[in-house]
Amino acid sequence: MRKFLINFISTLILLLSSTSCVFAFFSDMTSSHWAYEQIKDLSEQSIVIGYPDGTFKPDDNVTRAEFASMAIKALGQEHANVYQPIKYKDIDETYWAYDAIQKAVYFELISNNSDTEEFRPEDNVSRAEAISIAVNSLTTEQISVAKAKAVLEKKYKDVSEIPDWFIVTAGKAEILDMIATNPDRRNYMDSDRPATRAEVTAILNNMMIQAKLNPNAKLAEAMRKKTGDGYIIENSSVSGSVGTIPAGCIVPIKVGRGFSSQYSVKGEEFSAKADQNYITRDKYILIYKGTQFKGIVEDVKKGKWFVRNGVLKLGTTTMTTPNDQNIIIRSSGDVTVKKGKFMTWVRKVFKGEKIKFKQGSTIYVKLMRELKVDLTNGWIY
Repeated sequence: MRKFLINFISTLILLLSSTSCVFAFFSDMTSSHWAYEQIKDLSEQSIVIGYPDGTFKPDDNVTRAEFASMAIKALGQEHANVYQPIKYKDIDETYWAYDAIQKAVYFELISNNSDTEEFRPEDNVSRAEAISIAVNSLTTEQISVAKAKAVLEKKYKDVSEIPDWFIVTAGKAEILDMIATNPDRRNYMDSDRPATRAEVTAILNNMMIQAKLNPNAKLAEAMRKKTGDGYIIENSSVSGSVGTIPAGCIVPIKVGRGFSSQYSVKGEEFSAKADQNYITRDKYILIYKGTQFKGIVEDVKKGKWFVRNGVLKLGTTTMTTPNDQNIIIRSSGDVTVKKGKFMTWVRKVFKGEKIKFKQGSTIYVKLMRELKVDLTNGWIY
C-alpha cells in the first residue's frame, strides 16, 4: 500500500509539473478580456511577464525602458550585437535595460539625434511612442499628412489632438491595423496617454505579425537565415526560420584532451568544441563553429587479450554557444578505432583492442534529444 501511495503521489506531481506551463495563467485575467489571447501568447514566449503575486495588471502602465526591452524580445533580437553604442545623458552601461535600448536605437525603432539627448527610461511610454516603435520596425509605403488624416478621421474623434510628428505614423498604423485600444476608448487615439500593459502587449503582437512580412532594412538583415559551410546533418529540417536537429543525429566534436580505455576513469570530465558549423543540406547554420561542449566519460573498460576489446564511451552534458547561451544537452558516443577488414576479424576472434586517442581528436556522438534552433541568430529553444 505504501509503495502504491508513493507511486501515485509521484505520478500526480509529474502530471502537475508537466501541465502547469500549459494551463497556468494570470489570476487577474479571464478569457473575456479584450487582450486575453495576445497576453497569453506573448507571456508564453516570455516577451511580457507577470508579477510575483501571479497577476498581470493589464491596466497598469509600462516604462519606456520596459517597452524597449519588450520590443527587442518580440523581434527576436535580444542576442544581436551593437558595436557602436549611442550615448544618452540619463543612462549608462550599468542600467538594466541599457543593451535593449541600444538595440532599439540600432534597429531604428527609436531615433537619437545627439549625445546630449535623454532617454527618460522611467517615464511611462505613451501610446504614440509605443505605436511609433512598432511602425518603425517595418518597411512601409510613404503616405502624405492629408491621407493620414483622412484615414484617421474615419474612426477617431481626437485627430485634431494628435501631435504633428505622429500623424503620418498613426495613419500607417491604422492602415496596417496595428493600433490597439482599450474598448472603452475605441474611437480615441489618446496619443499622449500612457499605454496600458494590455495595449502594449496587443501592439507588440501586431508588430510581430507585420515584421515577419515587411521588416525594416536592418531587421531584415538580422532576421535573414544565416548560411555557411560545414558538417551536414542529413536528417535536419527547416520550417520558416526554425531548424530542427532530430534526436539520434550524429555530430562530430573535437576533444580538448586525450583519452584511453587503459587509463581513463568513469565520470572523468572533458571539454570539446565544434570545429566546424553544423548545417542543413541547404547550408543553413544550425550550430556554429566554436560552440563549446562539456561532458564526462560514461563507461570505460580496459582492453584485455582474449577477454574483451577496450570500451570507451563519452557523453556531453552541456553546450555553450558563441552567443553565450548555456543549455543542457545529452549526447553519447562509443569511441572506436578505425581498422581494416583483417584487423576487424582479428579483434572479433582474439580481442584485446586498446582504444586511445590524442588531444584534438574528433569523435562522433549521438544527440539524445531533439534541438530546435532559430536560424537567424543561432538561439536554441
